[in-house]
Amino acid sequence: MAIPHPERLWDLLHAFEIGYSPELLHEITRIDPWFLNQFQQILDLRRELKRFTLENIPASVLYLAKQYGFSDPYLGELWEKSAEEVHQRRKGLNIRPVFKRVDTCAAEFESFTPYLYSTYEEENEAEPTARRKIMILGSGPNRIGQGIEFDYCCVHAAYALKEEGYETIMVNCNPETVSTDYDTSDRLYFEPLTFEDVMAIVEEEKPTGVIVQFGGQTPLNLARQLKAAGVPIVGTTPESIDLAEDRKHFGKLLGELGIPQPENGAAMNVKEALEIAGRIGYPVLLRPSYVLGGRAMVIAYDEATLREYVLRAEELQRAFPILVDRFLENATEVDVDALADGTHVVVAGIMQHIEEAGIHSGDSSCVLPTVSIPEDQLKLLREYTVRLARALNVVGLMNVQYAIQHGKVYVLEVNPRASRTVPYVSKATGYPLAKIASRLMVGRKIREFDLPSELSVGHSFVKSPVFPFQKFPGVDTILGPEMKSTGEVMGVADSFGLAFAKAQLGAKQRIPIAGRVFISVNDHDKPAVIPIARDLESLGFTMVATRGTADALRAGGVKVEKVFKVNEARPNVVDRIKSAEIDLIINTPLGRTSRFDDKAIRRAAVQHGVTCITTLSAASAAIQGIRALQRGETHVASLQKIHQQKRSVQS
Repeated sequence: MAIPHPERLWDLLHAFEIGYSPELLHEITRIDPWFLNQFQQILDLRRELKRFTLENIPASVLYLAKQYGFSDPYLGELWEKSAEEVHQRRKGLNIRPVFKRVDTCAAEFESFTPYLYSTYEEENEAEPTARRKIMILGSGPNRIGQGIEFDYCCVHAAYALKEEGYETIMVNCNPETVSTDYDTSDRLYFEPLTFEDVMAIVEEEKPTGVIVQFGGQTPLNLARQLKAAGVPIVGTTPESIDLAEDRKHFGKLLGELGIPQPENGAAMNVKEALEIAGRIGYPVLLRPSYVLGGRAMVIAYDEATLREYVLRAEELQRAFPILVDRFLENATEVDVDALADGTHVVVAGIMQHIEEAGIHSGDSSCVLPTVSIPEDQLKLLREYTVRLARALNVVGLMNVQYAIQHGKVYVLEVNPRASRTVPYVSKATGYPLAKIASRLMVGRKIREFDLPSELSVGHSFVKSPVFPFQKFPGVDTILGPEMKSTGEVMGVADSFGLAFAKAQLGAKQRIPIAGRVFISVNDHDKPAVIPIARDLESLGFTMVATRGTADALRAGGVKVEKVFKVNEARPNVVDRIKSAEIDLIINTPLGRTSRFDDKAIRRAAVQHGVTCITTLSAASAAIQGIRALQRGETHVASLQKIHQQKRSVQS
């Protein structure tokens, strides 16, 4: 408690409950006594509330509880009632929040956009209009860098719907977004994305429709509750959204459509998880349902890892059920974005991931158009996407994640909403997907936009993630199913290799065109790394490797210098990195030791600015980039110029 940490507030509340005084807590934590006294008052009121029931609580006490910030769900827990029962009791006592305005120009200029927040006071400054309105739910608080794609979609929706004649109402509580800029929408409510807070705004504004597709998982989780409360959800229905999330029903739908998916199951406890894993075979991908950014995902290669994960989830009261999928090793992952109006479907972009399946899609570089997927598989990807969009009755945007293993196309996940690839595909194709989707949601049809059945691109567009590893030197750089990136960049060129090199340059990952390459790969990757090493050798690089990898490379006819592992002798590979003797690292640990194996090498690479590649597919892409850079092909053009050239060619 003396050291700040994310759970510190709860520790303070517990300390008060067991008798610590504000004076003693100030001495321990150095928190200002004023704040500690506020905590004390909240606890005193909570004790007072426990003396009542929902039925006999006086209106004045309930009003005070709302002023103190007690939510309906929390009050329901205190009195063993549902949040809805508390909500109805409040309405019966006419206890409702009012909305106050923030002067967005600090009295320096006239403020045109009402910027509102809720509070329990007397005067209401909302002054809603009688115009047709669409409310857009944003993504709420996110880890830095994540959620920018959702913000992009929300902003474009506001712009497009204004042009359609609607008053736009933005609901979001993240100050680091464009959607919460005072001039983006007609009205802005700076409020949490909870059912209680959203419903208060709905009751005040009475919108024509509410969009939940553009804010990611947070507003999607509210969709069913909002519809049950009579809120008009526009676009894809909450039932279709739930169908895509519900493992059992979605699996049945895929069976009816004849679309394969990896064997899977949903577990509520360790026993069920072990049974599913035993049936489908290891390795398995484990994740809680309804999560953001791949949070808390793990690949389990054995029973011990699975058991530990599920037990940990029970301790932390994670979202259940836990989803258990057969993990497709050595598979190519593909993202497909689509637009639909309930009947017609447009494939917006088919993106091939450069990293294999198992790396979170937000951490994987990808290329549009694809570079190594044969036409018969592309045809299947298109057909499956159209079938899914029609079966789910998608109106607006949809994203499907596929994996291709041994020539067979599997569906991994379907999201009937905006995805992180929407800004990338929009910029690559020149079509503003979020704006078109917004118009589809309010009744327009695809035929009105004169779109082809599949949007095309005239160049190679590579999206690459940006990682914060320089800011967190103790963090392992190995990639996996949990997202670590905090941003994205895009490289554009006539060839894939040059586009990849430009994207890496934008992501502050310098690809060298000469020097020494250190290679250390797991046993599974040793045969596949030999042709990569040969390519590097032909490009003028010299190879350095630890004993096992060096033996494999020599057996494959590659000249290589052997170097000590970290725990063997000095000078070892980390010493060589620190001495600036290594220009590029290829390091691919996998399996249950992936979190620990060669961690010191990757940490040294971050500290000394040496590019470290952790998958062989990315290494192959880097080689294409090196070839392009060695030929000196680099040139720069704006997106506007690229699309202007594309239009002139098409016309």
